[in-house]
Amino acid sequence: MAQRTRLDDADCSIAQALDVVGDWWTLLIVRDAARGVHRFDALQAETGMSRKVLAERLRLLVDADVLTREPYQDRPVRCEYRLTRRGRALLPVLIALQDWGDTWLLGDGETTATAAQASREAERVHRLVGTRLPELRLLGMDGDSRDPVADTPYTVLYCFPGAYARPEACPPGWAEVPGAPGCTLESCTYRDQLAEFTAAGATVHGVSVQRPDEQRAFADKERLGFPLLSDADLTLAAALRLPTFRAAGMSRLKRLTLVVERDRTVRQVLYPVTDIVASVETALATVRSAAP
Repeated sequence: MAQRTRLDDADCSIAQALDVVGDWWTLLIVRDAARGVHRFDALQAETGMSRKVLAERLRLLVDADVLTREPYQDRPVRCEYRLTRRGRALLPVLIALQDWGDTWLLGDGETTATAAQASREAERVHRLVGTRLPELRLLGMDGDSRDPVADTPYTVLYCFPGAYARPEACPPGWAEVPGAPGCTLESCTYRDQLAEFTAAGATVHGVSVQRPDEQRAFADKERLGFPLLSDADLTLAAALRLPTFRAAGMSRLKRLTLVVERDRTVRQVLYPVTDIVASVETALATVRSAAP
């Protein structure tokens, strides 16, 4: 009979990690902190756990340096709970769990970069309308971090699986993954209509999990004229619970488009994107119709 691994096994990193985050309430707290939920009452409302259980889990996560307490009120003293560097390193774990659930529990087990229009995954993504994108930073092509939401009336964030300056750089089997091909067409369509988006008061940002140097090479080759942002750390994906898929050993964003207002409110979600050119036209129509 195989011996059960003890949670106090000093030589098993899986056991040691589960000793900190093995409780499902704990991971839900990390999930909500990544979404911008930082205060005790808000965390309780989101998770539904009792105040006693929540206080215990928060204390555990602070002691484990997954969360840090930051005062936001003096009298009485009240604190927010924010992810530390160690806590943010758990984001790929959350995304992997979500991807597994989307693929094997809500899906049919097949790798895909898209979804059915009536799927529960699509329903989850469309519920982003009316929510606010939390404050976060993504790496730009120059390596500097920047806010994905621009200081213009609207920002169009189109998320794509991956675009490459050289076709041979695409991951093996890329063309066979439903929804993965078409990133060059999407970026170039936004490029060709960039002046119209600008005239309507919108900034365009493309987002993928690629390295900034890969994005820069592609943007230079296609002369995009707008920045691509890297979500390599899955910060944006975790904040909005964006759908992902696995290819070439890494989590990649599925193709979707968000139209975000200056105050960070999501105005429109386009998902799944089955007609790339039409999705760009729809995003442009959205910002035009909202222009004063």
